[in-house]
Amino acid sequence: MRYGRVFLVGFMCSGKSTVGKLLAEELGWKFVDVDEEVVRREGLSIPEIFEKKGEGYFRELELGLLKELAEKEGVVISTGGGLGANPKAMGFMKDKGLVVWLRVSYEEFLRRCGDDPNRPLLRRGEKELRKLMEEREKVYSLAELWIEESSSPKDAVRSIKEKLRGEG
Repeated sequence: MRYGRVFLVGFMCSGKSTVGKLLAEELGWKFVDVDEEVVRREGLSIPEIFEKKGEGYFRELELGLLKELAEKEGVVISTGGGLGANPKAMGFMKDKGLVVWLRVSYEEFLRRCGDDPNRPLLRRGEKELRKLMEEREKVYSLAELWIEESSSPKDAVRSIKEKLRGEG
């Protein structure tokens, strides 16, 4: 295999954790969700981190954890929506492994996310959320492999495995 790690990027509710867990299981690799690991280490939910320590603090934690995880081999890493949209993080991930963008439309994002209370960015209005998504997509689009929302998680895993084997 050309890569020792896979980074999944995409907007909120794009399926990064679902696809990541399936991929890791099929490859026999470890799966790490950056958001879940930050919550575990901080002992606070993401909304609590945003409220008590600020979004900037959270973003720094994410980036530090990404750099730590990227030193491991045989790992599938699900990034938070903001981390994958950070140009510095994107460059770093591309140097360290395969970056996969799980693309979703705005409508599909709303259908999947609904009113999830654990997503502080959902408190923003529709216009602001659409703008955020468009801005983030400029960086997500730098990923080596794009997977469309119409793909099932199993199809997404198959496409990623083909790319890992050098077939895609």
